[in-house]
Amino acid sequence: MAKPFFKHKTLLDEHLYQRRQYPLLNEHFDVKHIRDDLHLAGLPDPQVYELAVKQGRIILTTNVKHFLPLLRDDCPGIIGIPGAWLPSRIDTKLTSLLMKHSPNYFRGRYIPLATADLTSKVA
Repeated sequence: MAKPFFKHKTLLDEHLYQRRQYPLLNEHFDVKHIRDDLHLAGLPDPQVYELAVKQGRIILTTNVKHFLPLLRDDCPGIIGIPGAWLPSRIDTKLTSLLMKHSPNYFRGRYIPLATADLTSKVA
């Protein structure tokens, strides 16, 4: 039996490319960019985190070290994006990861996308 599809809500941190650089992600999920869509450039990381929690959005960031200390069980989750990856690779790997899992998998957790990519190849 196929797993039910869940349309995850995500929040791109301002250090990531604009959301139109991720066509697959946009096709399947509700994607917002903190700077370009919400017009909140320069918002301190704790406030970005609280906004993500309030809106039920998984935080997508290259700035993991500032978000990890904020992680709580009520957070939809944080996915760490490797800074050197091109948008096309981020788009395919992130879409694949989100398609495979329900919100409970991400809730209150930090998932490094590079590690998630490696474990999916091993499994």
